[in-house]
Amino acid sequence: MNSELVISLKDVDIYQGNNLILDDVNLEIHKGDFIYIIGKTGSGKSSLLKVLYADVTLEKGEASIAGYDLRKLKTSQIPFLRRKLGIVFQDFQLLTDRSVYDNLEFVLQATGWKDKTLIKNRIEEVMEKVRLSTKNYKFPHELSGGEQQRIVIARALLNNPDIILADEPTGNLDPEVSDEIMKLLIEISQGGTAILMATHDYRLINKFFGKVYRCDNHRILEIPI
Repeated sequence: MNSELVISLKDVDIYQGNNLILDDVNLEIHKGDFIYIIGKTGSGKSSLLKVLYADVTLEKGEASIAGYDLRKLKTSQIPFLRRKLGIVFQDFQLLTDRSVYDNLEFVLQATGWKDKTLIKNRIEEVMEKVRLSTKNYKFPHELSGGEQQRIVIARALLNNPDIILADEPTGNLDPEVSDEIMKLLIEISQGGTAILMATHDYRLINKFFGKVYRCDNHRILEIPI
């Protein structure tokens, strides 16, 4: 494993409004790690991810992700932080009025890519990686749920992120398709991109190896598997 630190949280408290969701969080994630965060609905899994991609402000503790100090992060820096993260949602969040290619091109242009040839080459690379290179000009509604989630993963890979934050990425998929998505995510982590995946699907945890942390009673603790 590469020892390069991608995420470091020390004595972090996470709030939603005035409610303390997670208390005294300590967590380190290195390049290539595959980490599960488990816990009941409302236990803090999504809140943790929102802090990491700067959707929720960090009030207490020390935290860095992909080289950014979250306590000192300025609003103007958030887009630059998010270029170093890939985010995979349960509900895909693809733009339904445009093709797969146009969805991916939109993200690259929004993150500063201008050269049409470089954009085309990068889109072809990530589509090849998720094994959907023939689907560039399909619209999201023409794809299966599993194919849409592969597109979301391709989108997350566009800027060569240090880490992918995945929030219940298999939540809307049947077990067979879920397994295919998991194999793809593990392949990505073996290539050096850390994966932090929130899930409540214990079947996947038992089938696909990774470190497991549980959110419970306002704490995050590593649990043996």
